[in-house]
Amino acid sequence: MARAKKDLARAVVREYFNALLAKDLDRAVATWKPGSQDRLYGFADIVAPHGIRDYFAGLFGAVPDFTIEVDSMVAEGDQVAVHWHAAGTFDGSQKFQGLVPNGRRVELEGLDLLTVEEGKIVSNHAYTNGMEFARQVGALPPQDSGPERAMAAAFNAKTTIEKKIRNR
Repeated sequence: MARAKKDLARAVVREYFNALLAKDLDRAVATWKPGSQDRLYGFADIVAPHGIRDYFAGLFGAVPDFTIEVDSMVAEGDQVAVHWHAAGTFDGSQKFQGLVPNGRRVELEGLDLLTVEEGKIVSNHAYTNGMEFARQVGALPPQDSGPERAMAAAFNAKTTIEKKIRNR
């Protein structure tokens, strides 16, 4: 029984990622139980099915050549952990996360922890580096660059002033 549960969970999650790779939103949302929560830390908290469809339609509109590949998958009971990598060019016709596409290449990796019950995904906790996405599209300066150091210095100066004002 435990093996069958694990195999079903793995099959449902594999179908979900295959659907995303194919940009088939009907297939992707069909793997979700309506009302379930998808927490994309650093990006969005969305509810299936409409939130899933809207989020990925926006992503595909901003990154038309988006690909996502599963690097590894581990299942235990009704949970499946998926290490993935995604890539694409931020050159579509739609904004993503409020940003207008500018033609930059994006490559990210992440880890999703999905829970499957009765053949449907009921939750996902997805972890990726949103700051790295912002750096790659140019919304934030490159790590360890002069502009990043300047931003840190400005932040530190502001914090110092705020502390002085609070301690008066």
